[in-house]
Amino acid sequence: MNKNIYLVELFQKDYKATWDLQAELLQSIVDLKIKNRREEKQLRTNNYFLFVEHPHVYTLGKSGDMSNLLLNEQQLKDKGASFYKINRGGDITYHGPGQIVGYPILDLENFFTDIHKYLRLLEEIIIKVIHEYGLKGERSEGETGVWLDVGTPFARKICAMGIRTSRWVTMHGFALNVNTNLGYFDNIIPCGIKGKAVTSMEAELGKKIPQEEIKEKILKHFKNLFEVDEFIKKTSF
Repeated sequence: MNKNIYLVELFQKDYKATWDLQAELLQSIVDLKIKNRREEKQLRTNNYFLFVEHPHVYTLGKSGDMSNLLLNEQQLKDKGASFYKINRGGDITYHGPGQIVGYPILDLENFFTDIHKYLRLLEEIIIKVIHEYGLKGERSEGETGVWLDVGTPFARKICAMGIRTSRWVTMHGFALNVNTNLGYFDNIIPCGIKGKAVTSMEAELGKKIPQEEIKEKILKHFKNLFEVDEFIKKTSF
């Protein structure tokens, strides 16, 4: 069992290139797990955590509905945005500057084998982070992610989540709106949920929040909740 996690800071990186990297890392872990079982070995599998900020992009999950994208191909180009149909759960979302995206690529057999628990812990991390800024994050029944003012006409989502797993190895993750331009969400029906708004920490607090500060808090709570031994900074593969 390996509870160390390689921490990779990708800064601003193209969505497709990051998706390809995630898939490569996931497959490397899966391949080792298969080899271990075939050869009855106990070689340790790696875990990774990628931080990234994407240029403007819309992504549609495998169960998503294309009608939730309200732009055609030319309008996407005009807004400098790209679009991908991808292999995570969930519907449509937006990624862009001012948003912190976290992609944990974990072998859950190093931690626990419970997808429901995994998602709830990701939500709990974000709830704890924004609580440090006086924001009360909540879960909304049947809707993955973190919300504010659940159960009121003013419910709004501050963090979207969507994952994929293979042989207990995770990819994709969460997107926390910190200093995000919320206007880009007007071009979609976020997560396929009509009549619900999207917000950011900047919009709620009336000021920009240092993103490096948020990342440190995310890692602090991640380490505690997942009982991580150590985050090890990694700059190359």
